[in-house]
Amino acid sequence: MDLPLFAALKNPPELGDISQGDCLDLLGRMDTGTVHLAFADPPFNIGYAYDTYDDRRSADDYLEWSKRWLGEIVRVLRPDGTFWLAIGDEYAAELKVMATRELGLTCRSWVVWYYTFGVNCKYKFSRSHAHLFHFVKNPEAFTFNVDAIRVPSARELVYADKRANSAGRLPDDTWILRPQDLPDGFGADEDTWYFPRVCGTFKERSGWHGCQMPEQLLGRIIRACSNEGELVLDPFAGSGTTLAVAKKLGRQFLGCELSEAYADRIRSRLAAIQPGQPLDGAPEPLKSAPTTKTGRRLNEPKAKRTRFRRTP
Repeated sequence: MDLPLFAALKNPPELGDISQGDCLDLLGRMDTGTVHLAFADPPFNIGYAYDTYDDRRSADDYLEWSKRWLGEIVRVLRPDGTFWLAIGDEYAAELKVMATRELGLTCRSWVVWYYTFGVNCKYKFSRSHAHLFHFVKNPEAFTFNVDAIRVPSARELVYADKRANSAGRLPDDTWILRPQDLPDGFGADEDTWYFPRVCGTFKERSGWHGCQMPEQLLGRIIRACSNEGELVLDPFAGSGTTLAVAKKLGRQFLGCELSEAYADRIRSRLAAIQPGQPLDGAPEPLKSAPTTKTGRRLNEPKAKRTRFRRTP
């Protein structure tokens, strides 16, 4: 696909690479209307210890900076483009209002990603969720591949109801992980998708970034909101998960990362990936269904009861 992203640059970054530096610099040099899907997981301004970024800005400074890069995201999106924003509680409301009322995006979904292994708190309820906003530039024309993300319904799996759509249904807008319910790994035992927060003991963990996103979560977003060969952009590449999943799923991709050390490690991660490789983590989609009170699904045959006689 020929995408004139950097027509005015002498040494433009190549698609399929990570640009090291300030995302505002990269975004400011990109051509208008060229990105199909952007995903951003910016710093939450909660004092996290990044290696190069100061995560303790004043609220006004953080919001002013956020408006600048959000405005650039809106500019580089195609007219039918999609933008996903991952953000914490502290600025979720402000950034949603900014994106919709000030920058003209439409919010299609407000997804809550719930997980355990969250932040343990002393003086409030422990935090175990993040917000995922699904924005589109044009509510009348955008990509949403329904069939790529369907999940089986409880009506089909549990109750064997013939009225159930055999193609499945769309996932809910709450994406859940409860590892205490999953003795054999991160499968699901309810009619809900479970996305692990990538913790230190997980095989998927890169080991050098504390805020790594799970590949299966990005897989759902990229499958739903882009097509093969289209361009996926991540201005805060972090551990490189968005770019890794985009490559595995056959998308073009471009990322930006402020940290030179992180950027180098992302390049190494991407170099080890080939298009078509399976995503890390539990298989997607997870077939999930609650058991009945008798401990079996209704469409399973009843087990024969064995009678024992006591010998004299």
